[in-house]
Amino acid sequence: MGLQLKIKQHQQRLKRCRCCVHMIPPVVAGRPVASKIILLGQAPGDKEGKLGKPFAWTAGKTLFKWFAGIGLPEQAFRECIYMAAVCRCFPGKNPSGGDRVPTQDEIDNCARWLDAEIELLRPELIIPVGKLAIEQFMPVGKLVDVIGHTFEFEEHGRTIDAIPLPHPSGASTWHRTEPGINLLQQSLALIQHHPAWQDLV
Repeated sequence: MGLQLKIKQHQQRLKRCRCCVHMIPPVVAGRPVASKIILLGQAPGDKEGKLGKPFAWTAGKTLFKWFAGIGLPEQAFRECIYMAAVCRCFPGKNPSGGDRVPTQDEIDNCARWLDAEIELLRPELIIPVGKLAIEQFMPVGKLVDVIGHTFEFEEHGRTIDAIPLPHPSGASTWHRTEPGINLLQQSLALIQHHPAWQDLV
């Protein structure tokens, strides 16, 4: 069975998942791309389910502007990089404002999907976007400690690089003020020169 077909079958199972009672379906997934790069977001917002793709709203515009600056505009990015998330359904709104942060149980429930994707795709590079995504691979005290660096970790007997990015939320000023501006550019330069990225552009 070809890899593309395996990924499609995986996503069919993923989209049927309803194991988190407080999450709001539908499951949001990127295209079934056989890629050596995985972009890992945090969780879809309230618009992504209706639009049927990750990073489809305001944060996505900022994110894809970053990637266009290093050679991959949005359409090309979606066609050649696998897009995943820590949680694949919308968590709902927080009564005090903003989106609800998924619980640890919800994160653990969804972790099996990412684990299966890593096993299937055997990626060379993972780009975790935002603190929740970064924390799936390494402890994060402050973003300044992880943005602008490449990290290695072992998964399924292979070494994979992780290059974290801050979340492109319009509510966050981190990536629009120093030292965030400079550290973001350092991370994007590391991604741009990574062999897996160079194979695409």
